[in-house]
Amino acid sequence: MLGHHRNKFLSKLDRATLEEAIRAAERATTGSIRVAVLPHVRGPLERVAELTALRLGLTALPEHNGALIVVVPGRRKFHVWGDRALHEKLGGAFWLALAETISGHFKAGDFTGGLLAGIEGAGRELAAHFPAEPGTGKRDTKETVLED
Repeated sequence: MLGHHRNKFLSKLDRATLEEAIRAAERATTGSIRVAVLPHVRGPLERVAELTALRLGLTALPEHNGALIVVVPGRRKFHVWGDRALHEKLGGAFWLALAETISGHFKAGDFTGGLLAGIEGAGRELAAHFPAEPGTGKRDTKETVLED
């Protein structure tokens, strides 16, 4: 039953809305945003997020401006991760505030809304600090923007 919580969580998400939000946010920036819904994992969620970011290629971005929201429904926890350039520009207070916003939605049972708020919040900051080159738009991203 390890995957039960994850599947139940995924079934409550409006994936099309979330994927479009990620695409829209990424068009305005050179950065990347991902959401990963993981089965039961071991170890500290911060470390799981780092390893997931590595697996998804977020740590290989030239400007070190990747953002990731990792959700582990079996633990009823999530973690917001940003690569080092984002931390240098935004500081820890931004990530805490973003996590509180997401958490508020999650506590109300609005999982799509929580992830949407996280994607849009990260997207605004990425666009402000790492804008896409004028006239070029963001390069097309990978085939799947919502990982599971």
